[in-house]
Amino acid sequence: MNARGIEPPAGRQVFTLTFAPGPDDIDENGHVNNVVYLRWVQETAIAHWGSLCPPEELARWAWIVLRHEVDYRRPLLPGETATARTWVAETSEGPRFDRFVRIDGPDGGMCAQARTVWCLIEQTSRRPRRVPEWMVEMFA
Repeated sequence: MNARGIEPPAGRQVFTLTFAPGPDDIDENGHVNNVVYLRWVQETAIAHWGSLCPPEELARWAWIVLRHEVDYRRPLLPGETATARTWVAETSEGPRFDRFVRIDGPDGGMCAQARTVWCLIEQTSRRPRRVPEWMVEMFA
């Protein structure tokens, strides 16, 4: 990943969520724990999917994570809010789709970024399935 921070390609659809850490999110170092960032990555991805997918398709399809790659840059402190932005790769690879998430602090500085690999599964069989073209277009 880009050490300076990932950014969505021009014209790419971006989904945004805001997070306010609670007391349980702060670790013994006085800032948001790294595991919390990973939870936010997953929550952002799931919310993005839910915001776009037609309800009848939500019952048919699900995503499972194959890999998370996270870079931590600066701490998010108690009382600060974070903004998570996510977008997906331009193309899928069979059942796999790469997703990117950048979490910024209130000053716009990057706190963490992630590249995650998700696998599409059919709910009834729980088996991987090739990402249909309509889903690729939906995320564009």
